[in-house]
Amino acid sequence: MDKMVLYIKESYNELLNKVTWPTWANLQSSTTLVIVGSVILALLIFGMDVISKQLLSLVYPS
Repeated sequence: MDKMVLYIKESYNELLNKVTWPTWANLQSSTTLVIVGSVILALLIFGMDVISKQLLSLVYPS
């Protein structure tokens, strides 16, 4: 049990004193980049889906 308490105390100390947290502006910039990248990837996949649907409808007419 003592090892677990020591581990938690050391982890808490490391989070407070040794971890470099991003600034608010840096966090917003990274979040914007991830959102824009996700939207671009989603649009790319959507476009590929539409194109493949059109090509398959030419091969397999209903």
